[in-house]
Amino acid sequence: MGVKDMAFDYKKEYKEFYMPKGTPSIVTVPKMNYIAVRGSGNPNDAGGEYKQAIGLLYGIAFTIKMSKKEDHQIDGYFDYVVPPLEGFWWQGERRPGDAMLRTDRAGRRDGVSGIDYARKEDFKWISVIRLPDFITREDFDWAVRKATAKKKQDFSKVEFFLYDEGLCVQCMHIGSYDDEPATVDAMHRFMEEQGYTLDITDQRMHHEIYLSDVRKVAPEKLKTVIRHPIKRA
Repeated sequence: MGVKDMAFDYKKEYKEFYMPKGTPSIVTVPKMNYIAVRGSGNPNDAGGEYKQAIGLLYGIAFTIKMSKKEDHQIDGYFDYVVPPLEGFWWQGERRPGDAMLRTDRAGRRDGVSGIDYARKEDFKWISVIRLPDFITREDFDWAVRKATAKKKQDFSKVEFFLYDEGLCVQCMHIGSYDDEPATVDAMHRFMEEQGYTLDITDQRMHHEIYLSDVRKVAPEKLKTVIRHPIKRA
């Protein structure tokens, strides 16, 4: 087995969080640390804030991963595959759960409280990549300084982000991002059948994990984990 094969892969080791089935399920997600960048606007804009944020995230993610070749030695370090890109999304001044579920002209719920997929320019988001548990705030700060010096780029928007997600309903969505409402509706029906209610607040958010490379995968084949916080009804 080669070195590459031995790298710890979070997607494979924690399949319950990264590889759920195509039918809704209930999961309890533990507290995790992330590299994060906050922003707003249409994620599809070629030179937009979202694309810039992704560049910042991966700049820090790979600086940390390659720290084994630097003079900064991280306690407990082991080789790993950089986890997938993720995102928390809402629209308006308040996050989705602060408003009633909107309906379209046909009377259908859009599946996400307050989100209108046609108004992508109104999106607000926190784009993240998971950090291994052995990464401390001090290690993160070192990586920001290192990347700034090496790449001659401003990484001041990047932050160390702790998120305790807790009890959620989730599902693997296969297809275009614009088709997510149907999957989310199925998730909401399932949670209600199981005795739960939606718990999206200003602290608990609509969450997506991107398992496909949009540059290489057709829209109808994209794999995205969708996760919503819930509580007992």
